[in-house]
Amino acid sequence: MIAIQTINLTKKYKGKIAVNSLNLTIEQGELFAWLGLNGAGKTTTIKMLSCLTKPTNGDAIILGNSIISNPIKVKELINVSPQETAIAPNLTVRENLEFIAGIYGSDKRQSKQKAEDIISSFELSSITEEKAKTLSGGWQRRLSIAMALISEPQILFLDEPTLGLDVVARRELWSVIKRLKNKVTIILTTHYLEEAESLADRISIMAKGELKSIGTPNELISKTNTARFEDAFIALAGEGGIRI
Repeated sequence: MIAIQTINLTKKYKGKIAVNSLNLTIEQGELFAWLGLNGAGKTTTIKMLSCLTKPTNGDAIILGNSIISNPIKVKELINVSPQETAIAPNLTVRENLEFIAGIYGSDKRQSKQKAEDIISSFELSSITEEKAKTLSGGWQRRLSIAMALISEPQILFLDEPTLGLDVVARRELWSVIKRLKNKVTIILTTHYLEEAESLADRISIMAKGELKSIGTPNELISKTNTARFEDAFIALAGEGGIRI
């Protein structure tokens, strides 16, 4: 089943094209990575797909619902783990999870149960009573993703989930993300090429608001006749990048 389909999705700001007639499909359960240099149009695309900004032209269909005509339904099906950790620093880990569950309509008993389920699946039991502000960056990112999942979304947008983390914390979070594969459709934006190469089923590469290519890491390497994924990315996303 198709989770996301974009149809000539376009966004202009004061006459400048940020995203130019984007057409692609993402399958349900897929982990799909979005790569590109700064200003490529990744963030603008994610904002349109998550109904944070309206497209200038075109549309996107999220699990059968238009972001133009039915954004409220779309928002019920998705959630976003933003680049900035979305946690309440003075609440404990457990309190953060119960609070978010309550915001999404769970009563007190349901909130406690959802929090317990997430604590178990995200291996947070050792830190449940610690205040969020005392956690390391890696644990804060893990908690932020857990909070985004408490509403049980069918599509999860992860915006730079490991930005600023050390190598060990990054690899630990990769393990968390890998466990989510096939359980929820994940749209990942990252500047770490090795992250996309390790985690994603398919990768899209954008440059100057346009989609240059989509494929698995090996497919993109083959298409560009390069030896490594980094070289393939540069060939597609760099100045004068090719489209294939």
